[in-house]
Amino acid sequence: MKDKEMVNDILAMYNSSLTCYANYIAQTSNQQLRQTLQQIRNADEQFQYQLYQLAEKKGFYKPAGEASPQEIQQVKNQFNFMNA
Repeated sequence: MKDKEMVNDILAMYNSSLTCYANYIAQTSNQQLRQTLQQIRNADEQFQYQLYQLAEKKGFYKPAGEASPQEIQQVKNQFNFMNA
């Protein structure tokens, strides 16, 4: 397996686990467990971001282009509509 594939696989794994942590935290009523999950999630987010920066630097990952002000407003409108 090439470096690029390994890095992208690990990034995908961490992105998936971060989504799971968010779900677990939202559904946990035990405060001590909730804090523990938040600490694990925070550490994983830091690692994921560091790996993302490495992948971007090496050209393994190309982020999406900048969004235009119109695109940003469109997304805001969608979220405002959902929260109304």
